[in-house]
Amino acid sequence: MDTQSFKTYNATPSDIEPDWYVVDAENRVVGRLASDIARVLRGKHKPTFTPHMDTGDHVIVVNAEKAEFTGTKETDKKYLRYSGHPGGDHTESPEEVRSDRATKIIERAVEGMLPDGPLGRRTFKKLKVYEGPDHPHDAQEPAPLDTA
Repeated sequence: MDTQSFKTYNATPSDIEPDWYVVDAENRVVGRLASDIARVLRGKHKPTFTPHMDTGDHVIVVNAEKAEFTGTKETDKKYLRYSGHPGGDHTESPEEVRSDRATKIIERAVEGMLPDGPLGRRTFKKLKVYEGPDHPHDAQEPAPLDTA
């Protein structure tokens, strides 16, 4: 019986070369955009993906205030927070969050799609979200992210 042995590839820190991508959130649905961003942040789009390593790329999101929800989520959806104290639960609609800090909607959606624990926290730090069309990362020469 002739069997070939294949080795599973495991990335090492010296193998990881993160790229920079920029994505325009204007007229994009929040959840669909967040899943595309989370995939790139984790590195699942690369053949060198290793589950226990941070093999992902940096993502810059511009025009975050122009991202949209489907249906009536803009008014009906509720974001819940709890301070840890009795009676310390707070709810906000996306309208209220958008008027206070529009970047929080995309950040929260992406963060929920990343793993819990140190790997997810380290991965989340590679996400940069801006309300307007400008960002200060021109020196990194970000490429446009291909998401339809």
